[in-house]
Order: sequence, then C-alpha cells, then structure tokens
Amino acid sequence: MAAVKASAFDPLGFAQRFAAAAHNRGFRAEPLTEVAGVPLVAYTKRTPGPRPRIYVSSGIHGDEPATPDSLLHMLESGLFDDRATWFLCPLLNPTGYLRGTRENEAGIDLNRDYLDLKSAEISAHVRWLQRQPRFDAAFCLHEDWETQGFYLYELNPESRPSLADAMITAARQHGPIESTAHIDGYPSHAPGIIHPEAAPLLREQWPEALYLLRHHCPLVYTLETASLLPQPQRIATHTAALRAALDTLLLPS
Repeated sequence: MAAVKASAFDPLGFAQRFAAAAHNRGFRAEPLTEVAGVPLVAYTKRTPGPRPRIYVSSGIHGDEPATPDSLLHMLESGLFDDRATWFLCPLLNPTGYLRGTRENEAGIDLNRDYLDLKSAEISAHVRWLQRQPRFDAAFCLHEDWETQGFYLYELNPESRPSLADAMITAARQHGPIESTAHIDGYPSHAPGIIHPEAAPLLREQWPEALYLLRHHCPLVYTLETASLLPQPQRIATHTAALRAALDTLLLPS
C-alpha cells in the first residue's frame, strides 16, 4: 500500500503527555530507543498477585493518529486497572507520525518488519518483548483508510474463548461494522471478524500480531477503525471494543 499523508500529529508532544499520564497511573517507563528525537518507550504495570498479563500497542503506522490517542484516552480513563498486569507500547513509529505516512522515514512498513528486523524501531521493540513474560492476550490498535466500519482480526489457534463477538457488539454502539464478504483481501468469518492465516512459515513478512502469536501470546487481536470517520468516533470505538474484551476476559477487581 502506498504511503498516505495523514493529518498533523505531534509525536514528541504525545510522548510527553503519555509519559505523564502513565506516571500518574502507576506505570513504569522502559525506554527502548530514540528516533528523530522522539523516545520509543514501553510502559508496564505489574499488579501484585496472580493476574492475567495483557499487552496493548498502537502507533505503528504514522497515518493512523486515532490509535495512540485511543490508548492515551484509555490510560487516562483508568481502563488499565488492578485486574491485570499491563504492557503498553503507545508509539512505535515516531518518524511516520512526523511525516504523516504509514511507513517510517526509511520507507519501511514497520508492521511488516517482525521477521527481518531491518528497522531500529522494531529491532528495539523485539528486544524488549524478549525480556517480558508471556502474555495472556494481546491487542494491536490500527485504522484502515479503505473501509467504512470497524473490524478485527482474531488469531486464536488454540480455540480459547473468543473475545471477538463482545468487541463487535461494543463497537457497534459507536458506528458501523464492516460487513463486506471480504475485508482487506480476507474472507469474513462473520460481520467484522477475520480469521487470517496464522502459519508463520507461509508469510514472507511478519506483522506484529503474527510475531506476538508465534513467540509471546496464544490470543492476539488486531482492531481496525475506519479512518474516514471522525477521530473522536474512532477513539470511542477503540475504547469500547477493548473495554468489552477486558470485561469479558478479566475477573472483577
């Protein structure tokens, strides 16, 4: 897909706001690297006692501004509470956001770099991931410029209890669900739900979700809002979908 110019987004300002909000919510900052003067930072909050380990990422494509803003909104609203141990990566592609493009400044689609590790960003991200425990569930926040509604990819090869229906139901309260028979080249399992091929040996390039499935997590979701909808609506949709997944997955605090 060719690079698409997005609206202005200040990655350094965002990084500073996220750092402040994370500190206020008891998260620990774990620097990964720095790109174009913007720090790549992961945030962890290890809740005492046995808790599910949940990973959430955003900001891997620089033309998808609602994804980091969604994660910041979730953090500020207290969604990441004591029901789990949390691992957050809010802004994986600072130079893409500086340029307003899907790829980073070297023209690399970072969400296709988890096998070759050509970029400094994903190399640093993978090194950090390798130091973490296995996750119980992972969520990657995205947007799609070519669809009209929300949809998700589910990677669940062990047939664990699915969170997809809960997320679709919650997202529907904030906007349309993508209901075409094929989405992004994949057949729809149900309106808004895709079960893509997960066998890594069949893929020449690995997205983040496949890397997570292969090495870190048995249950991985990629959430996609429609970029053509107003940004507050996209943020609300992402938030509602993830909240529904967590309420289904986690025991009450």
